[in-house]
Amino acid sequence: MQHPRCERTSAWAALAGHYQAHGKDFKLVEAFARDATRFDAFCIDAPEVFADLSKNLLDVATRTFLLDLARECGIEARRDAMLAGAAINTTEGRAVLHTALRAPRGQGLFSDEVHAVLDAMLGFAETMRDTARSGIAHVVNIGIGGSDLGAQMVVPALQAFAHPELTFHFVSNVDGHDIAPLLKTLDPARTLFIVASKTFTTQETMANALAAKAWFLSTPTPLRADRPPRGSRKAAETHSVGSGGRMKQRDIAKHFVATTTNVEAAAEFGITTTFGFWDWVGGRYSLWSAIGLPIAIAIGADRFRELLDGAHAMDRHFAQAPAAKNLPLQLGLLDVWYRNFHGFTSRSVAPYHQGLKRLPAYLQQLEMESNGKCVDLAGAPLAYATSPVVWGEPGTNGQHAYFQMLHQGTDVIPVEFILVQHPTHELAQQHTMLLANGLAQAQALMLGKTSEEALAERAPTASSVIDGQVLARHRSFPGNRPSTTLLLERLTPRALGALIAMYEHRVFTSGALWGINSFDQWGVELGKALCSALLPRLANGNTEGLDASTAGLLRRLRAQ
Repeated sequence: MQHPRCERTSAWAALAGHYQAHGKDFKLVEAFARDATRFDAFCIDAPEVFADLSKNLLDVATRTFLLDLARECGIEARRDAMLAGAAINTTEGRAVLHTALRAPRGQGLFSDEVHAVLDAMLGFAETMRDTARSGIAHVVNIGIGGSDLGAQMVVPALQAFAHPELTFHFVSNVDGHDIAPLLKTLDPARTLFIVASKTFTTQETMANALAAKAWFLSTPTPLRADRPPRGSRKAAETHSVGSGGRMKQRDIAKHFVATTTNVEAAAEFGITTTFGFWDWVGGRYSLWSAIGLPIAIAIGADRFRELLDGAHAMDRHFAQAPAAKNLPLQLGLLDVWYRNFHGFTSRSVAPYHQGLKRLPAYLQQLEMESNGKCVDLAGAPLAYATSPVVWGEPGTNGQHAYFQMLHQGTDVIPVEFILVQHPTHELAQQHTMLLANGLAQAQALMLGKTSEEALAERAPTASSVIDGQVLARHRSFPGNRPSTTLLLERLTPRALGALIAMYEHRVFTSGALWGINSFDQWGVELGKALCSALLPRLANGNTEGLDASTAGLLRRLRAQ
């Protein structure tokens, strides 16, 4: 069934009229004064995530118009099609089934295949976690994009549950400054490399993997302490060392594994242990698959299953909760309200938990690669904006960096605060201070400060000669800046799984409303193709046919 594009619906026209009449001049402080129940009316209690939407620029009427838009655009039907395995990634003819990766055994599509790989991957992870037998102390994940950002975000987030004797490193940038300093710190005999590439051809990943392999084969090492388990066929083999203490080629198979579907290419590299996934797993939705191997090694099989369980609980919520209390749906609708009617171009994510320091970077890819599109499903140009810019830093660091702009800048930037009620450390006073800061920043964004209030205050650091009225204008805040607060009780694997799945479904919702394909990324391809063409030119200096700027830069780069 064809669904209309959002701006061609009657609900869109109604929203436009509502915005002009009420939305553009909406005042949060007045809304709270009018309605003593506003907090309760705009809170949603989803699995593991409590959301306070009451500090956003919307009222019951706005929510009603937005729900009408969702119905007219067929959001629920599109959601159900995704969950049923329809090929909603139309440009690549693929289903979108990351939800199947976290469905309990026997309850999801392709369950037998999914759980066979999951069981094998988790079994391998447990083997590596037995450090006395595996000899492994360092795990290095080599990937990029979706093969890097998910695990790089989750492993530090769940540090409280991680193996105490293992350290984890993530290499993604093709810039040698990423991998070279790391290799100098590692012992090849105690290092496991995970090469994460669906096709085993990703340019940056393979360049780094080959660099790691060359280092591994050329670095002197003592006789191996990490021998195979007793009783295995290889237990009696001698781990021979070549001249200068160099390891033999056969050790590659012991210290390199791959998460890939290209088993043949991995074998040519020297890798014999591989864990695959399917074409219906998009890169930025793949941490639940074999791409999550470093996560599984870090937190263990049981905790990894808890991560999946939390995501599955949010999947059920998205599939079953009433629209007015469906958290991903409501957040996706809010994104459209802000992007297309208020004209807000970005959103800041401020997790008040150091473990979530990589969450903003992860969400950048999830949202901007998914919804940074300019044509609809039929390839027709869009008449409206899509993905906002997503950015942020952990609180309280962000307060001393960019919050000045949030409070007094000329742009209105909605902020997403993420608070965790209970820490996993013993520094209670610091955690109380952290939570107070998060609450205070959201409150300050909403309340602001008038010039009259500023004039009545004493500012110890102010110039003694500046006019008081002028100073008051410098020290006033417009307020009425919107924010959402997401509250987790604890940052556990289950809670993190639910939080990530919530963001995934939110991105789906806004993308479906905009009528775009959120699951391809053709914009990434052009740069890759041009890079491949420029590589030999940097070696041979040929600038024929290049634009003048690229040709001039190439000549300068080649100059001695």
